[in-house]
Amino acid sequence: MNYLSGKVNDMEENNYQLEEFKSFLLTNNINENEVPRFISAIKNFIQFLEKKNETISSFSFGKLIEYADTLASKDKQEARDLIVGLWRYFPFIEKHHYIEELIDIAESSSAMETLYDRIAEWHGETVRNEIFKDITIPPLGAHPEKKPHVTKIVMNRLEEKLGTEKTIELLRPCLHGGPLVGKDKEKFQKLKDLDEFLIIKHQEFVNEVEKHRNDGTAMFAQLVDDEVLDYVKTIPTMGAGVRDDNKIIITKIPYQIKKFLNANSDSMKRYYWCYCPWVRGSIKDGTEKEISRNFCYCSGGYFKLYWDEMFDQSIDVEPLQTALWGDMVCKFAIEIPNKIMKEYVQDL
Repeated sequence: MNYLSGKVNDMEENNYQLEEFKSFLLTNNINENEVPRFISAIKNFIQFLEKKNETISSFSFGKLIEYADTLASKDKQEARDLIVGLWRYFPFIEKHHYIEELIDIAESSSAMETLYDRIAEWHGETVRNEIFKDITIPPLGAHPEKKPHVTKIVMNRLEEKLGTEKTIELLRPCLHGGPLVGKDKEKFQKLKDLDEFLIIKHQEFVNEVEKHRNDGTAMFAQLVDDEVLDYVKTIPTMGAGVRDDNKIIITKIPYQIKKFLNANSDSMKRYYWCYCPWVRGSIKDGTEKEISRNFCYCSGGYFKLYWDEMFDQSIDVEPLQTALWGDMVCKFAIEIPNKIMKEYVQDL
């Protein structure tokens, strides 16, 4: 897809560094067959911006979402190439703040497709086809605010067809993956103390935020200042959580924390807290009550995947408060198995 009509502007004159970026990709083990596609997709976006009297170095928020949404409806492959390519290109040209808009487009983009496949695997293709009848799942690149309408319909049909409990079970493992365990499991087993492990993890989280502030670098595509750091420090459940009897209580950091702190209305605070593009837009337009609150079990599943691996068994995670439910926080309770309580809790 090419938005250019007439004479092509000389991109080298505008110092878009595309040749340098191409070399960078090729020397960083990016598939050589994909590199030309990434470059082509970025060039087409640059040309789109030029027609809007903007440039890749300085364009207004919303232009990328507008372009990607149009592209996704016409050429899904190029939409993917654009997003993957820009994910590497923006840091390369040191325009890190544009990653925020990319995240809006790409965050949890495959979640509904995962649910589509999971329903067929667990309950059969006939049930899956009934649930998704006449529904087109928004592809990667689609405007994020097109997604809540699909969630509303799918959740209503699921709960009507399968009931609440089976619907929750489909969502519990999360639909888009969880945090990496890395060396945490080894550290936890060596400490033999769950409370101490959680304290250490919270401090590591605070240290990470502080480093971003000191270095002037972005955390989840957002610059960190003293206000953000102070806020994180005041919430001990943020990061890894705090044990309360046989539960770990954990609070998510707001999706767009600076905007959350500066928002003037409760609804916008909740909008900026929520990570999930499949419900966020409904909070913004005031239709969130039309979406089943049980969809937040997917968000809890993000933590479940981590602690399943840490504890070597499947555990339950229950939402306690969420932005979708009308709360100013997203908070979850993580089940601690009896075996872990006996072996890793020192004050029993």
